[in-house]
Amino acid sequence: MTPSLDSLIQLTRALGEPQNDYVIIGEGNTSMRLDADSFAVKASGQQMRGIGAGGFVSVKIAPLLAMLDDPPARLSDEKAITQAAVIGGTGARPSVEASFHAMLLQDCGARYIGHTHPTAINQILCSACAADFAHQRRFPDEVVLCGPASALVPYADPGLPLAIAMRERVRRYQAEYGEAPRLILLENHGMVALGESAAEILNITAMAVKAARIFLGALLTGAPTHLPADEVWHIYRRPDEIYRRQRFVNLNK
Repeated sequence: MTPSLDSLIQLTRALGEPQNDYVIIGEGNTSMRLDADSFAVKASGQQMRGIGAGGFVSVKIAPLLAMLDDPPARLSDEKAITQAAVIGGTGARPSVEASFHAMLLQDCGARYIGHTHPTAINQILCSACAADFAHQRRFPDEVVLCGPASALVPYADPGLPLAIAMRERVRRYQAEYGEAPRLILLENHGMVALGESAAEILNITAMAVKAARIFLGALLTGAPTHLPADEVWHIYRRPDEIYRRQRFVNLNK
């Protein structure tokens, strides 16, 4: 591990704070790109709250990406390949979701990934309203921080099946919007924030949860409204908002 792991530790601890209601017990995971060939990811069985350097493992990217193109026939083979990709032989196991972290870091050009299960988000993702919440935006700062829309992934078994399903939806999003998503929503599961800094992951997560609470509150008063598509793109492309978004990315970077 390197001193730069400190930012990942602090990010993970912040996401794990109980008052945020983003995760409990062993839920969630985070990762950070280390270099062109490897990344650090939360180890399996670790709690995000209070995690230290020993709660992460360094993993080679290439073997995990290869599994997405040629999935092993058995779960035991998937686990063996993932464990063999660990750098340093610490004995710790990478998160079962390490494969989607590798894919997102590589294909989306992100430096940090934060995967959580906020109650407010999952109240929507465990309902028939998931697509409406994912594909529409309701207020300006949701657009600024979370992007013009979220990628929505149908439920898939955590691990390689989820990574494969996520890659398909991410590629679809990239083809439609010309860039990687900032926020990925997983039906009946949780959310994934992609960013260039730990601060950006925290900002996207917090704003996504606020958006969920607003959406849930709007449901109580009737059908939630949303911003027109032209207004979404106007906000997202405004020079002053681009500047502000970049300032948020660089905060405490």
